[in-house]
Amino acid sequence: MSSPRPPLPERSAELRRRFAEEARSGRPDLATLCLLVGAVADGTLDETGIDAAQIELDALAGRLPHRPGTPHAWASALRDLLGERCGFHGTPGDYRRLESSLLHEVLRRRRGLPILLSVVWLEVARRAGAPVYGVGLPGHFVVGLGETGTAAGPDARGGAFPERRVLVDPFDGGRVLTGADTELLVAGATGAPLDPSMLVPADPLDVVLRILNNVRAWAEARPERSDVALWALDLSLLLPSRPAELRYERARLLVRRGDFLDGADALEAYAEVVATVDGPAADRIRGEARAARSLLN
Repeated sequence: MSSPRPPLPERSAELRRRFAEEARSGRPDLATLCLLVGAVADGTLDETGIDAAQIELDALAGRLPHRPGTPHAWASALRDLLGERCGFHGTPGDYRRLESSLLHEVLRRRRGLPILLSVVWLEVARRAGAPVYGVGLPGHFVVGLGETGTAAGPDARGGAFPERRVLVDPFDGGRVLTGADTELLVAGATGAPLDPSMLVPADPLDVVLRILNNVRAWAEARPERSDVALWALDLSLLLPSRPAELRYERARLLVRRGDFLDGADALEAYAEVVATVDGPAADRIRGEARAARSLLN
């Protein structure tokens, strides 16, 4: 099955405008941002499809018991509905599909990357009134229920999380994580011990940037889909807070795609920014711009 293709330029420009507007609003909506990412990626996702995805999230929330109670009760109810009855979970093969990073496709397939499955858990739980938040562990995104803050970690003995808070893994069907489980996830990704700072609730814009980073990683492994890397970079740069180095990455990508003039212009503009803190690096980037322009001859 071929991967999704972007919409026509006029539609893409409108979607990007809406994405930037939502990202800069006072309270950016995670589901809306994810669906706009999906629409930029997939030209078949129209306004009806976007509305249908939001309606499905509402409908799923309506199938949860009314106010289950403790964080563990919420976790159990979400696991029963989303993980068991609806079949949302992930497999290793999902890492090879662009659709695994697109919310509308995750809702359709019931499969996805950990972070997109977590978005489903977050949005359904939020709509149902649960005390829910995302937790961006290194290499694996999970969902927290209950109290927030660094105190949400396991105790010093690596035991279970306290009753007032719990972590669940949507990629594993919503399995409740003990402190030891969480430490193993972190150790497997980093080789280092769990640090309490890793358990701080994730901001919606940080979630979206991480999703776009995953899209770029998918595209980097497929040089023929540099178009995907470009739109992912373009959306990342519309976020109010993002790494400045993304401008450099985008400029170099333009050159690799054969857009030598625009790539050179972007390299020179980035060099001017870098020059204020690192003169030699700026000179090197200007050299890359000259090399790009020489390819026009």
